[in-house]
Amino acid sequence: MNTPSLDWSLPYSSHRSAVMGRNVVSTSQPLAAQAGLRMLLAGGNAVDAALAAAMALTVVEPTGCGLGSDGFAIVWDGKELHGLNASGRSPAAWTPEYFEKLGGIPETGWNAVTVPGAVSAWVALSKRLGKLPFAQLAQPAIDYARNGFPVSPTIARLWALGAAKLGAQPGFAECFMPNGRVPQAGEIFRSEAHARTLELIAETEGEAFYRGVIAERIVEHSQANGGAMTLPDLAGHQADWVGTIHQRFGDSVVHEIPPNGQGIAALMALGMLDAHGIGAHPVDDVETVHASIEAMKLAFADLHQYNADIDAMQVAPRDLLDADYLRGRAALIDREHAGDPGHGAPRPGGTVYLAAADSQGMMVSFIQSNYMGFGSGVVVPGTGISLQNRGHGFNLTPGHANQVAPRKRPSHTIIPAFAMHADGTPQMAFGVMGGPMQSQGHTQMALRVLRYGQNPQAAADAPRWRVTGGKGVAVESGFDPAVIAALRARGHEVTVEEGNGVFAFGGAQLVLRNGNSYIAGSDPRKDGHAVAF
Repeated sequence: MNTPSLDWSLPYSSHRSAVMGRNVVSTSQPLAAQAGLRMLLAGGNAVDAALAAAMALTVVEPTGCGLGSDGFAIVWDGKELHGLNASGRSPAAWTPEYFEKLGGIPETGWNAVTVPGAVSAWVALSKRLGKLPFAQLAQPAIDYARNGFPVSPTIARLWALGAAKLGAQPGFAECFMPNGRVPQAGEIFRSEAHARTLELIAETEGEAFYRGVIAERIVEHSQANGGAMTLPDLAGHQADWVGTIHQRFGDSVVHEIPPNGQGIAALMALGMLDAHGIGAHPVDDVETVHASIEAMKLAFADLHQYNADIDAMQVAPRDLLDADYLRGRAALIDREHAGDPGHGAPRPGGTVYLAAADSQGMMVSFIQSNYMGFGSGVVVPGTGISLQNRGHGFNLTPGHANQVAPRKRPSHTIIPAFAMHADGTPQMAFGVMGGPMQSQGHTQMALRVLRYGQNPQAAADAPRWRVTGGKGVAVESGFDPAVIAALRARGHEVTVEEGNGVFAFGGAQLVLRNGNSYIAGSDPRKDGHAVAF
């Protein structure tokens, strides 16, 4: 019997211990973590575990990702690091003139949807680095979709908010509002359509999604609802092995996916903080927080000016990460006053999260997302495919590197991160969910674990800050009031955001290597859960 009348609030503070083991999966939803663990117990590796968890998340956490998401990954295979960009490109019909006729780039509907890339990420990772058959990886997700799962309280709350905003979008209510309403916390939700689509993806190793019957249904729905997506747009998609970009930070080297992701902003901020001499004061001291906020603002100013599809960027990532350039930017940090910086001028030259690791040394940092909650709100009827709204990440500024254009990747928010020891051995897979919070979260996680030695669970639990533009900064309600007062005294326009932070401060997962085992932290803001053996 369901118990929807229970009070799902959590009025008392609680403390978790870090999870330890030789094999570990850390995700934003317990059922997805268990899906990954099943693959490890079946003889699979960390990539198999990550992919099973990722597929399950499209079912059990549809408020953050779906079959129409994009994806990125960084994988240590035991010998070398791999970076995968599976974000999608714009339809061929997308031009500035196309959107000028629409009055701008929308946030919802078909004209916010770029080609979804998550399915291609699953296939590419499985083929290159996995051990188990691809179809086996999909089975837990198929079981959850077909037989149902109890909706968690956090997901139920996000589901209701998404439906209030997107319920009228084509296909949304049919899929996510059975019987005319959203599921309540503790209720069993099923989606036979989602299960059948996962089966077809599994049977064809993604071919049906990009060049078969699923692609045809996607395009048919697009054309019936004013979209521009075509079969050639889908068939032309590919996931790209792009390597990583990196930044030395103390005795560690932090790696991110190259642009179009926003990971470069975290690397820039960390480089500035190193140059600034971060570490002289405690991690939660106002001196540390102030400098971190200022470095992030400087990095964001450059991100918003320069970040785009790497083929369209007017400066190279190496120029933005140049040591002399970052030292110059760090010198702009005023130790006593909040700044409102503009972008710099680098010397011209020639972005749901989960982590998994196994006993053989493989470590995976993986992220996939719809962008804004349920994304565009569009769901292809009879398929369970909810589509992202990554097209809203473009702009219409003439000459800007991120101006919308045909077959182009937009500047992207979702990013996985990975840290290596300076000697070239793997250290930590980590990430933070939440749109523009992600590179800010990466900076804060790296600072806490790599510079101050906090354990992964403490780093995930710690209250976070988020720059909001100009001198604005938002902090979680658990922030030290004395630090808030000191920040305001320096000119920061601080707002305190109540609640558990899931909406604005994201959720973090971290897996830190510890000799021949791992230490995992997971974020309670998003039902985070780590399992190990």
